[in-house]
Amino acid sequence: MAVKIRLRRMGAKKAPFYRVVVADSRYPRDGRFIEEIGYYNPMTNPAEVKIDAEKAAQWLKNGAQPTETVKALLKKNGIEK
Repeated sequence: MAVKIRLRRMGAKKAPFYRVVVADSRYPRDGRFIEEIGYYNPMTNPAEVKIDAEKAAQWLKNGAQPTETVKALLKKNGIEK
């Protein structure tokens, strides 16, 4: 099972809000997920990001692969090198 840390789109049309989730890579973008570890709101200025560092570090240690966007968010929050 290939596990990914990725964004799940929420919110209204033209007003996106994302949850950072851990999911099997075979599931659809907004489908089933294993665990929610944070959120990302690009509509505020500056963008609001909150990620549980302990949970993210644990999943990364267990082999979960972050997507490019999530990798940038983790780096911005100082969770990933």
